[in-house]
Formats: sequence, C-alpha cells, structure tokens
Amino acid sequence: MTSDEAIRLHAVSRRYGAGDSAVTALDEVSLVFPRGSFTAVMGPSGSGKSTLLQCAAGLDRPTSGSVVVGGTELTGLSERRLTLLRRERIGFVFQSYNLLPSLTAAQNVALPLRLAGRRPSRSRVREVLDRVGLADRARHRPAELSGGQQQRVALARALITRPDVLFGDEPTGALDTRTGREVLALLRGMVDREGQTVVMVTHDPVAASCADRVVFLVDGRPDGELTGADADAVAARMTRLEALPC
Repeated sequence: MTSDEAIRLHAVSRRYGAGDSAVTALDEVSLVFPRGSFTAVMGPSGSGKSTLLQCAAGLDRPTSGSVVVGGTELTGLSERRLTLLRRERIGFVFQSYNLLPSLTAAQNVALPLRLAGRRPSRSRVREVLDRVGLADRARHRPAELSGGQQQRVALARALITRPDVLFGDEPTGALDTRTGREVLALLRGMVDREGQTVVMVTHDPVAASCADRVVFLVDGRPDGELTGADADAVAARMTRLEALPC
C-alpha cells in the first residue's frame, strides 16, 4: 500500500452461510481508494454495495482477502483493536442518522470521543458543528432539528475524531432533493478543501455525479467505473446494469 492510498481491498470475499445455502455477497473484490478522493459505489439491488462498505470500514470481516486502511491491515486485528481503530480513524454516516434523542447536537457529536475514554473539548465540538453549518444548533436535540440538520449532526459526529476515511451508506437517501444536495456539497467541499477521503454507497445518479469516480458492482464483483461523469451518464450505466439477465 502506498502513501497516496487511503484504502486497499485485495481479493476480498464475503460469504454468508455454508454448503448449498451459502450466499456470496462479495467475490474476490480488489479496489483502491486514493487518499483525498470522493468515490461513489453503485449497483443493482443485492450487488454487494453495503457489504463492501462494511468490510472496508471494519464493521464486517471478510471471509477471505485483505483490507488495509491507512497502512493498517484490518483482517488480522483482534475485536478490541478493530473497535479502537474504527473509533479513532474511521467515520461512518448512515441514512437513518442514528442520533441519540436524549442528547443535544453537541453531546451527540462528542459521543465517539467519550466512548473512547477521551474528554472532548468544547472548541473541537464547536469547530466540527461550524463546519457543517450548525454552530447555532449545538444545544438542540434531534427532535428540534430538521432531517437535513440531523444528518449534518451525524456528519459532524463522524468527523470529530479526524478520521482517515469517511464512509456514507446512502447518506442522502432520507432527505429531500434540496437538502440532499446541501449535504453532498458539504462532502464535496471536505474532499476539495481539506483532503478528506469519502466513500459513499448511493442509488442516486445525481449524488454519484458529485464524486470523482463511480465504481459499479454486479453480483459482488466490480463491473467498471466512470470518472467525472454527469448524472445522465451514471443513470444510463445503471439502466444497462439493471437490464442484465439474472
């Protein structure tokens, strides 16, 4: 793995079950995600997108192959060391926000540091909330925030540890079009201005067109990619993939 690579997957497979009932979600996938890049992952339903994201982020263990994040091989780590690495070097944003309703925005953002046994500084919490445009909502609880604001809090929470890689699993899927584009603009700006590495699973061609490249999966295997493509080109590629015979 070279210094300009944030993530490297080599021959990664993930199978569930055994014998005749076994299901192969990923089939010897080899991919590199450059540092400071924005990659979208797309594919038909059941193509392995979320499994790829979970294996790359250390949330699931591959059946075989290797995953390297920031120079650290994940597949050989103990559960404890893997948990520590995820807390300190990996950020994850879900479609459903996953905020704790009893905590304020600031408290939700600070949670990863508290779970790691570290005392979050108010200035650091303020800094990441300001980056997502919510410095004036620090004391609001999730029920007092719009869906877009809640996703911004989730994004700030993922950034509080200064992660090597920020993963997003349909991060705009629950948002209206305008709010979704605002969140995408935030992600794009983090890559362009701060060199953040972002890997995002999406079904939306408009969202994917914000990325530097789009990697396509079919039946658990990479099926080409597009670089610098607009939404129409991404949509056309997805239409062809979804029309493939089973």
